[in-house]
Amino acid sequence: MGHRARAAAATLRNASVADRTRAIQAMAAAIRRHAEAILSANARDMAVATGHHDRLRLDKERLKGIAAALETVAALPDPVGAETARWQRPNGLDIARVRVPIGVIGMIYESRPNVTADAAAICVRSGNAIILRSGSEALQSSLAIHAALAEGLEEVGLPRDAVQMIATADRDAVGILLGGLDGAVDLIIPRGGRSLVERVNKDARVPVLGHLEGVCHTYVHASADPDMAVGIVRNAKLRRVSVCGATETLLVDRAVAPQLLPLIAQALDGCELRGDAESRVIVPMAEAMEADWHAEYLAPVLAIRTVAGVDEAVAHIARYGTGHTEAIVASDPAAAEEFLNRVDSAMVMWNASTQFADGGEFGFGAEIGIATGRLHARGPVGPEQLTTFKYVVRGTGQTRP
Repeated sequence: MGHRARAAAATLRNASVADRTRAIQAMAAAIRRHAEAILSANARDMAVATGHHDRLRLDKERLKGIAAALETVAALPDPVGAETARWQRPNGLDIARVRVPIGVIGMIYESRPNVTADAAAICVRSGNAIILRSGSEALQSSLAIHAALAEGLEEVGLPRDAVQMIATADRDAVGILLGGLDGAVDLIIPRGGRSLVERVNKDARVPVLGHLEGVCHTYVHASADPDMAVGIVRNAKLRRVSVCGATETLLVDRAVAPQLLPLIAQALDGCELRGDAESRVIVPMAEAMEADWHAEYLAPVLAIRTVAGVDEAVAHIARYGTGHTEAIVASDPAAAEEFLNRVDSAMVMWNASTQFADGGEFGFGAEIGIATGRLHARGPVGPEQLTTFKYVVRGTGQTRP
């Protein structure tokens, strides 16, 4: 698979922008065409699934959304060959920095079958071949989506090996992929829980673009508009509790907690609240333990802490956050800018729900994941983030003295 992916990557790199665009459009059309087969495969996965099902479940509307996301990716500017800088030296050399594909991507992910399509489209857009390894709980769904994607590639004359999927649930396959497949794989991207990411970082023999879990925070500042604060917190927690951009910890300024916490608690009807001592005096709720500040619940559970101001909010996030997404609700621009400048996460937001932490909402069409590290790419990873660069030097006969 690795050697076939390497050959396909060379073809994809040299394909025209129009061909890559038509390929992604054909992939979207094939998903629509094979919707019944994909939904049937998903039903088989759901029948044997245990635990939380929301990430795994597909229906007609979600499948339409997957196809639409691919068409958005097809409409994005193609990053391959784009000049990001160009300058001339005194000796007449003309130097340009140009975007190029990374090569072959290995993608390991868990229970999100839509990642199969998103990752494939983003890699085709950026000229990369990809080898996909789905979690066992989503394997039938992912295989059905992959079959449609491969059909779309072939329709426009591009190699189906540009998007391959490991068809076994055997965990040994992950180890083989992490070994780099004889030097064929240039980058590994894990997308899943902490245990997956930790294993990938420990065992990979090629570079890793890390995606840790999202312990996301929303901080309600003393200057926050009460109605806005209630609306943002409700959306940030409950719109979809299973996404990595869902708020898991609410920080409330001590000055307004007596007024705002009851309103927020009422709006979070059906959500289990776990608070510190001050919060529990204001609103009856369970006691938050130390583990709650580290928790990515992916469920209707919210940890709540009162803080004295921006300094305490930033300190809490620095200690317990995973570098994913944090938001402040505030009417005071100075406080908001201080928060945005001081919080070191991939995404920081002012007066907006953390659930906007999504490549589609950023205009990327889709995302291959959220990078929480500090090297190469950070935040939603779209086509541009899956390119590297080379320097193109044009001369007129110069030799170095």
